[in-house]
Amino acid sequence: MSRATGDWRDLVDDVDAALIDGWQSGFPVTERPFEVVGEDVGVSATEALERVERLYDEGIFRRFGPVLNPPVIGSSTLAAVRAPEDRFDAVAAVINGHQQVNHNYARDHEWNMWFVVTAASKERRDAIIDDIAAETGLEVLVLPMLTDFYIDLEFPVVNSDRFARESLAETAVDATDISERAAVDLTTLERRLLLEIQDGFPLTATPYCDVAAAVGAPVEDVLAAVERLLAAGCIKRIGCVVNHIATGFDANCMVVWDVPDEDLDERGVEVGRLPYVTLCYHRPRRPERDWEYNLFTMVHGREQAAVDAKIDELAAEHLPYDHERLFSTATLKQTGARYEALVGEDTGPDSDRIKGSETA
Repeated sequence: MSRATGDWRDLVDDVDAALIDGWQSGFPVTERPFEVVGEDVGVSATEALERVERLYDEGIFRRFGPVLNPPVIGSSTLAAVRAPEDRFDAVAAVINGHQQVNHNYARDHEWNMWFVVTAASKERRDAIIDDIAAETGLEVLVLPMLTDFYIDLEFPVVNSDRFARESLAETAVDATDISERAAVDLTTLERRLLLEIQDGFPLTATPYCDVAAAVGAPVEDVLAAVERLLAAGCIKRIGCVVNHIATGFDANCMVVWDVPDEDLDERGVEVGRLPYVTLCYHRPRRPERDWEYNLFTMVHGREQAAVDAKIDELAAEHLPYDHERLFSTATLKQTGARYEALVGEDTGPDSDRIKGSETA
């Protein structure tokens, strides 16, 4: 990153602000999408592209393109280890060396290294976790998502809000069960397309045409496939992925709660609606690992004191249960979900559909 977090606002004007806060999702699925974006923010298509390129180069945008949805495409889990202080960097290097680890954070807790493993199948995911345990010699706490109450790191950043979503209204939320196995059928083109775009779109005037050339398909077929993947939930959104650390939301806290099982769905939906909660989901208890927490929430803020105050409010008014606060102390790795392959292989001319639930 070329700029410190404190001076990022000096780099943006009103048009940049419109791009940053207005185009985190909804990026047009058309051959020349920056014509639509430019018209929306009042500049030419060429200038809109140049501005996105500059914001990416300055580290304000972390990625450009689709945000994939790992639980729908394949299998994903949160995991943690207790890394000894004298081996912390070495353990991080081992974990980060796995392509399928797309996030890794140091957190202020006994379980001090938290990472996400994403793979095309549950079996492959679990094999990676087994490899990490063997390579580090450490016990791994495995916590797959069981219920999604609210997950969306899209929120305005060009403001003076103390914490994310502060200025937003409550959001429609429900309890969505999450499978540990791929939940959709993929055509051969869709599978190739997801593998091609997992690192994002090329920053060009015609990104879909460039992707079509890379996968060897007509652009019309690629556009239709992207629309299908959006509708199926394989792609959560398409747009500019903001670097929340660079834009000042660097006091993020994962709060884990011991909620009575019979109250979990009601409380999860209630809390997921709160405008200052950026993530809310159910993960399993692991009593054999002395882990009794089943509800996870995230609060992103600009200052730890403001985040702590909101968690106090959350505990007093919505979640009057035992909890722990795991503040992030360092970002060890942060990329989009990565797949080395997607579920299934072509086995003949009639195998144009790949059923995740049969091969995962």
